[in-house]
Amino acid sequence: QVQLVESGGGSVQPGGSLRLSCAASGDTSSRYCMGWFRQAPGKEREGVAAIDRRGNTSFRDSLKGRFTISQDNAKNTLYLQMNSLKPEDTAMYYCAAGPFSLLVLRHPTQADFAYWGQGTQVTVSS
Repeated sequence: QVQLVESGGGSVQPGGSLRLSCAASGDTSSRYCMGWFRQAPGKEREGVAAIDRRGNTSFRDSLKGRFTISQDNAKNTLYLQMNSLKPEDTAMYYCAAGPFSLLVLRHPTQADFAYWGQGTQVTVSS
């Protein structure tokens, strides 16, 4: 079993920054890959970025350069640094975990992740 708890969401003005955190616990092999997804009102959930235990990463192309994913394996914590935020970044952001390497599964979808957090809301507005 894996438990994931997100934090760090909030309201920010356009152009601002936020850092999301996801504290993970439970079976390490089941969370070899960790990822961030988001879901805006009325839209489907979409992948944001993922990172595996070796540091391999996968990003949504449209978010490269503004969002950075990182992890602290000693603290079992995943991060998402979001800069230059735009109103269209408004969404519920979810942390997810799965047992695969990004060298094998280069562009994972939400179906590939077995464990999910409850989400943290990010609102970007003036």
